[in-house]
Formats: sequence, C-alpha cells, structure tokens
Amino acid sequence: VGVLDADVWGFSVPRMLGALGKPVGFNDMILPLEAHGVKVISMGHFVPEETPVIWRGPMLHKAIQQFLGDVWWGDVDFLLCDLPPGTGDVSISLASFIPGASMLVVTTPQDAARKVAERAGKMAERTNLRPLGVIENMSWFICPHCGEREHIFGEGGGREAAETLGVPLMAQVPLVPALRAGGDEGVPIVVSDPDSPAAVALNEAAEAVVRATKSKVGKPLQLMAR
Repeated sequence: VGVLDADVWGFSVPRMLGALGKPVGFNDMILPLEAHGVKVISMGHFVPEETPVIWRGPMLHKAIQQFLGDVWWGDVDFLLCDLPPGTGDVSISLASFIPGASMLVVTTPQDAARKVAERAGKMAERTNLRPLGVIENMSWFICPHCGEREHIFGEGGGREAAETLGVPLMAQVPLVPALRAGGDEGVPIVVSDPDSPAAVALNEAAEAVVRATKSKVGKPLQLMAR
C-alpha cells in the first residue's frame, strides 16, 4: 500500500503515520518513506512542518505530477491519495493524471459536511473518477461512564451521502480519543489497539475497498509523460 498526501497545503499524513524524515533519490527517482508497511510521500517531507505552502494551480499540478511520476512506488496493490477538502485544483489535476481512478468520499454526520462531501462525489463523476463508497467519520462517541452512544455531530449524514451518490456506506468510524492520540504520536489505532471500535471500523472499510475495487493487474497506469 502507498499513500500520496495530495493535501499540499494541509499535509498531515507524515505525522499521523510516523513517517517523518527526508526521502532520498535513486536513479533519478524519489524513494518514498515507509512506516507500518505503508509507503508515504508528502509535501511535508520537503518543507518544515510549520511552513505554509502558498502555491496556486500550476505549481500544485506540477507537484502532483511529480509525486505520481517521479516517486518509485514499486509493486503496490493500492495507492491511496489523500485529497484536500472540496473540489479544487488538486482534485482536478489528480483526475487528469489517473482517469478512471476510484474515489472514497469521507464525511462527518452533520448536514454541512455531508453537502460538501456530496459535491466532491459529484465532481468525481464529471472528471472521469469513479465514486466507490462513503466513509463516515466521527459517527458517535461512546460515553465512558454509561456506555451510551452520543451522536455529537448528528447522525445519518454518511448514509444520506451514500444514497445520493448511489454508492455503499462502507464504514462508520466512532470518535475515539485513542484515534486522535495515535494520529499525534504516529501510531495508527489499527496498530496500537486493533480491537477498538474505531480500528474494527477502519479494517471493515479496508476490506470493503478490496472487495469493490477492480483489479488493475496487467493494465497501464495512463500517467502523462514528463
């Protein structure tokens, strides 16, 4: 598995996966960092974490092109691209580089987030991407005192988005303090606490993606030439 952190302005994947450091070059290619068996490349590997990236369309387009074409991903089964929220330049550039790629729509339950997620899913259809499914994050919080579910951000948003886009709701991930802590410490909850409700939901999402994804074995990746 590889992860391309395409959120150029708001990169966070290196810290959340514990893949900190600088990539090295080999034979005119960039070797991605690796953490927990996952290959990672991000703008966060090339600028200090506290430095804002103030780029516009052409530079964003070039960065995504280099992350796809100049990084030695090797023999990966899945390449996940973490996009910024919404329907901006990065999403459009990625769609032009990998036509026909699948898109996972991530939302939280409240209506405001759902509407943004639905627009992103509809953009996918118009840019030759294939909406694959919806993952609802922060679905509920389990009270540590009474064990009851508290729907802090409302409920039903993920299911409504899935129905609107005509795709399955692949997982509902609860709001768990250990999930936040693992992201800050660079240890995913599926590693630190695989039996927790959040880890179980994330593993269910991964299994659903595997089942729903068409194999690309033997097919060219249709990347634009440099």
